[in-house]
Amino acid sequence: MKIGILLKQAPDTETKIKPTADASGIETDGIKYVVSPYDEFAIEAAIQVKEKVGEGEVVAITLGPQRATEALRTALAMGADKAIRIDDEGQALDSLTAAKALAKVCQAQSFDLIFTGKQAIDGDCAQVPQMVAEYLDIAHAMVVERFELGEDQKSAKVGRAIGGGAVEIIDLKFPAVVGCEKGLNTPRYASLPGIMKAKKKPLEEVKASDYLDGATPKVAFANYQLPPERTEHKILQGEEPAKMVAELVKLLHEEAKAI
Repeated sequence: MKIGILLKQAPDTETKIKPTADASGIETDGIKYVVSPYDEFAIEAAIQVKEKVGEGEVVAITLGPQRATEALRTALAMGADKAIRIDDEGQALDSLTAAKALAKVCQAQSFDLIFTGKQAIDGDCAQVPQMVAEYLDIAHAMVVERFELGEDQKSAKVGRAIGGGAVEIIDLKFPAVVGCEKGLNTPRYASLPGIMKAKKKPLEEVKASDYLDGATPKVAFANYQLPPERTEHKILQGEEPAKMVAELVKLLHEEAKAI
């Protein structure tokens, strides 16, 4: 079985983000980058399926600049067999063009199954996996928190939360794209031997322009701003509810201008 992983390198959630002076993006100097957390569940899921089948190949793919190689090395250290980086060539690709490039590479690999995170934590669009599946004309299931490989190894039973505590069960035929949710598994740590082996595993690099067929982004982001700072709050003190309510109404009227 040949299994693909689509992953993205994103800023660490604890990194302080600052817009550039012209508000066209964010300052990248000093940012710590990591594998987008939901993609870690995808890496673990792919490796577990290979282990259950007993044979096969796991290929990790990312789209990004040279630094994104670090994310692929993480996947290789965890247990992936091979990696491919699609060089974005400095382009700011939107979800559609990113999906097109990823799908073309996946098509060339002829995957039986593709795992992704349900969304990346930077753009937070949650669109690329579905678009990849559409370009490949294969089935997909998103926000998957349960995955059970079928005995025929050509299908799976997956579960996804649909609200109110209910879970939707889907019989998924391969090839398919599966978007992983937190709770699907517990991603393993990369061991020291795994890290050493990752340095010798194949890592191929290709150019996005070779797969886009001239397609250009339809969406561009501009005017990046930090959220407004929170105003200082007030805590009303007192033992008599009636007086505290009167004080609250006064503040809402005179200071907050809410009433």
